[in-house]
Amino acid sequence: MCGICGQFNFADRDPVSRHNIERMADSIAHRGPDDSGYYVSGPLGLGFRRLSIIDLTGGHQPMSDQEESVWVVFNGEIYNFPELKRELESHGHVFRTRCDTEVLVHGYKQWGDDVVNHLNGMFGFAIWDVRNQRLVIARDPFGIKLIYYRIDRGCLYFGSEIRALRATLDEPAEVDVDALNLFLRYRYTPSPHTIFKGIQKLAAGSMLVCEKGSCQVRHWYNYRPTPFSPAKPIRQVREELLELYEKAMERHLLSDVPVGLLLSGGVDSSVLLALMSHYGSKWRTYTVGYGSSFADDELSDAAKTAKHYGAQHTEVLLDRGTFESALSGIVSCLEEPIASSSIVPMYFVCQRAREDVKVALIGQGPDELFGGYRRHIGVRYGAAWSGTPAWIRTSISSAISALPRNETLKRGIHSLSEQEPLRRFQQVLSLLPGDDVDALFHAGRLAPGSGDQILEAWKDLAPLTKGIDDFGGFQFLEMRSTLPDELLMFGDKLSMAHSLEVRVPYLDKELVEYVERLPATMKVRLGSQKWIHRQVARRLVPAEVLTRKKRGFAVNVVDDWFRSAMGTKMRDVLMDNDSRMYGYLDPKQVQHLFKRHQSGREDFHKVLFSLVVFEEWLRVQQSPVRAALEVSAPC
Repeated sequence: MCGICGQFNFADRDPVSRHNIERMADSIAHRGPDDSGYYVSGPLGLGFRRLSIIDLTGGHQPMSDQEESVWVVFNGEIYNFPELKRELESHGHVFRTRCDTEVLVHGYKQWGDDVVNHLNGMFGFAIWDVRNQRLVIARDPFGIKLIYYRIDRGCLYFGSEIRALRATLDEPAEVDVDALNLFLRYRYTPSPHTIFKGIQKLAAGSMLVCEKGSCQVRHWYNYRPTPFSPAKPIRQVREELLELYEKAMERHLLSDVPVGLLLSGGVDSSVLLALMSHYGSKWRTYTVGYGSSFADDELSDAAKTAKHYGAQHTEVLLDRGTFESALSGIVSCLEEPIASSSIVPMYFVCQRAREDVKVALIGQGPDELFGGYRRHIGVRYGAAWSGTPAWIRTSISSAISALPRNETLKRGIHSLSEQEPLRRFQQVLSLLPGDDVDALFHAGRLAPGSGDQILEAWKDLAPLTKGIDDFGGFQFLEMRSTLPDELLMFGDKLSMAHSLEVRVPYLDKELVEYVERLPATMKVRLGSQKWIHRQVARRLVPAEVLTRKKRGFAVNVVDDWFRSAMGTKMRDVLMDNDSRMYGYLDPKQVQHLFKRHQSGREDFHKVLFSLVVFEEWLRVQQSPVRAALEVSAPC
């Protein structure tokens, strides 16, 4: 685990300045406090900051083969590297370290670009092919690790974080208004876009190749899930899933430093602790809590689970004062605005965990894989709605439209009338109808169709969903868009702010590819969500865990704080025509939306909070003390 960066002058071939590479690497020093390294040769420079996890003394980067014909900088973990190392040794390759990075060096020499299809892991890496003067940059299948890049006048700049690219700019990066449109629709900025003009991020499962004076981006991960034929019986699926869970856990525990678990007290993280107990004992676990006065506090649930498995448990207590004072620094860490209250507990639980461990497992993934969100109910039973007589659909739609608030339900019903799957999924994920979001901007600021750019981002994925049902197709997109670009993005940024590596066992490649072949009936069954996952969980965790309310670090508590803290600012921010956001947005339209919300008839709190978060983000970005915030944050 580390931070990587680099520059390639692919057009004019001018020499790269080592000072520039060092400046880029210094900006992401928090990602790798244990070591640093550089390779600068002619038009190419690579930078590296290391957090030592495997082969603590032998994993220095940039790493090359003995002939120095291939150089690599790599952020992440390759969980199947022992098997790949043995396979490559059978082809005659000679290894000099025990580090997983070296399988990329020899794997590229053996398989070329296809090395990525041999990997099971999380990664963002760059490979420099000296003989062919060719640079290959790739991101893992599900986007656990990030790669940002900027192309300007024949020069490519890349890094694990945006700040590495901003270190190369002479002027402050500008806000991309079309990307802001996307953020207000979805609460995150979908790949390949970022909130900054001219800075992009590689989409999950994508590759950037620079050679012969040009750069091209393509999707390399083209897995096409096909339903099992014949269909597997439930008992067989349950047994095979359990085996996949166990193998994934064994791989994800591979480390030369201590490993812990971020324990929320719910089913998903409790299953991880149960699996960890197969491979050791007295694991360290960490949970966020807010005090006994909060009904949604899950400290007691997590403590019971930890005690059941003999874990060394630590509680991280937050109060509202800490939340409010830390919010600006956390927003700065994220680099892009994200309107999720989960960022606060995530930041502090990672901070505490890093005092004891360098690696922590986290239970993200099952909601997207097995259908754990409310939106999945609508998508799952959408076909039944379409088969309902038109007069019944019209009557129900009219009744729902007349309801006060309930905007999520209204959008869901509206989306069911859309026949084109990608547009229907777009509407399901949107906070507001596209025309309503577009209307918030100053006239003429948006490019035509800018709000539909997410459809362009999905176009390479759509053909891979042929042969699976709508529910599976929706989940396929979630796994490759909403999950990496929102949850995994802030998970990476906030954990690495404290030099903590976070691993996601449920996103093991073999496990995901198996689950994506299962039918919808095994995921949402008679209204029961994550059904087959919970069947496996019955074999692993106490029965009481299965009946606990879904809380996820008790974010309902933080939601209240978030809304209250932002609510105290909301009127001042939204009603002040001098607010920074009104450089992009029309104050009359925004204030009209706010007044509609205040009336109580409609509920626009999600997009209004997104607006206030955007204002907070702008103030952090444009503040003269921004650098001080980043240092104290500590990112």
